Amino acid sequence: MFFILSKTISVIVMPIFWLMASFVYALWVRNPKRKQKALVFTFGLFLVLTNTFTVNSLLLLWEIPPTPLSDVKQDYAVGIVLTGITRNLKSPNDRVYLDAGADRIMHALWLYRQGKIKKILITGGTIDISGKVHTSEARLLAKILADAYVPAQDIILDEEAKNTRENALNAKKIIDRQFPQQKYLLITSAFHLRRAWGCFRQVGLAVSPFSAGFHTKDWDRTNLADFVPSEKALHLWYILVHEVVGYMVYWAMGYVR
Repeated sequence: MFFILSKTISVIVMPIFWLMASFVYALWVRNPKRKQKALVFTFGLFLVLTNTFTVNSLLLLWEIPPTPLSDVKQDYAVGIVLTGITRNLKSPNDRVYLDAGADRIMHALWLYRQGKIKKILITGGTIDISGKVHTSEARLLAKILADAYVPAQDIILDEEAKNTRENALNAKKIIDRQFPQQKYLLITSAFHLRRAWGCFRQVGLAVSPFSAGFHTKDWDRTNLADFVPSEKALHLWYILVHEVVGYMVYWAMGYVR
């Protein structure tokens, strides 16, 4: 039920859904004054939602900033990588197709090669809204590590988690059993790290955060191109609103701390 609800909310928070709803209302309403106000509102909403500067500025406030490499001074027993970065519905199935957020696994590999993390725990299964189960994302990402000559004994998989809450619960079970009372690094995208970190704290697993993957660029109000309407801004708004709503839902359900 929670899975279905989350997918429904994902549609509702899409900026394009807001624009369509506003435009349809403007066409539907018969009162001339209301119609005019609705059209003006729709146009204003369009300008806001297609403005890259505005959404980039807000995302900069939400994303957890990158950790300077000089600050990663200690070695961690486990680097915990969250999935959500592959494209399972693409064929042929003779390779792993990476999506946005691929820095999660690439940075984990880099940290492993630098000796900053000793083991890599990948947590995340794969299921679509129809209930069809595919090859788990954890197993797909493990293939990338294996191709990069990471020994099998240094890769731990959780193929059952379907959301961030389950990522935290399942990771804690594995770590409590195999690597208790050590240091752990949580690796996920900057926009998602705030919620993920809260989930891990809530289940009682102390982790250090590490942002790997950013949707933002450094703030620059002199770049006039950022003020020109852009379809990319719609996507960035969706990412921001979806994650903020997700965090609020998790907070209301007691999943984050």
